[in-house]
Amino acid sequence: MLEKEYGDRLAVEWKSFLLRPYASEKPLEKFRRYTQSWMIPAGQADAGDFRVWATDEPAPSHSVPPNVAVKAAARQGAFDTFHESIMRAYFQENRNVTDTTTILDIAAACGLDCERFEADLHDEALLRSVLADHNEAMELGITGVPTVLVDGQVPIPGAQDLNFYRHIVEKRLAIAEGRK
Repeated sequence: MLEKEYGDRLAVEWKSFLLRPYASEKPLEKFRRYTQSWMIPAGQADAGDFRVWATDEPAPSHSVPPNVAVKAAARQGAFDTFHESIMRAYFQENRNVTDTTTILDIAAACGLDCERFEADLHDEALLRSVLADHNEAMELGITGVPTVLVDGQVPIPGAQDLNFYRHIVEKRLAIAEGRK
């Protein structure tokens, strides 16, 4: 939203962060209880839509597959579309976004070249890029998402109100443009 509002005056670079870097099965009932915590950010202004896990889909096993998939979609210029779709699949539709079939279904729905996309899912360079993003975050002391890094230096952890981000952008632009 802010990218559209500020145009080329604001550069946003999304990076991967692996909340669950290693594959491990989580019992469905335990995962359903965990997803009740999603209702906390759902209550904030400008929050996305969240739904407590109510399907019989298995809990996602780890964070690597969807992060690689987002980078694969970016190769086709579809980062925003795919990112929004995979987030919706997880948080609203309660789909297992670590499942390859689910990931490919989302890619197809986004109009991606699925043959190319599937090949990119297996590209070691994308996996290395995901791991490099994650390791960089760890080196910067980032321990969770969302975390916004302002000017590559100042971390803002946790979900914040859109007006808070707008305020930060306005302050940084004023400094950059000499308006202080």
